[in-house]
Amino acid sequence: MTELKLEKDVRTRLAQQIKRYLDEDLDIDIGNMDAELLMDFLTPTLGAHFYNLGLKDAQALFARKADDINDELYALERRIDERG
Repeated sequence: MTELKLEKDVRTRLAQQIKRYLDEDLDIDIGNMDAELLMDFLTPTLGAHFYNLGLKDAQALFARKADDINDELYALERRIDERG
């Protein structure tokens, strides 16, 4: 898995969401730097799990599409006259 890099505006927005959640739901007040440090910890820790879930979803989609293609190919087969 390649390193997860977030664009600056996305990183800023996520840090604000973390700050807001901690403040409103857990009554913990942290600064921007602390929120970004928390993201730095959570990204590789949780990122691999979410990445793997995405791969499983992609594998399932690919399997369904492969089955659809297989069905279409079967439908194209021509009947063989066994009488000679």
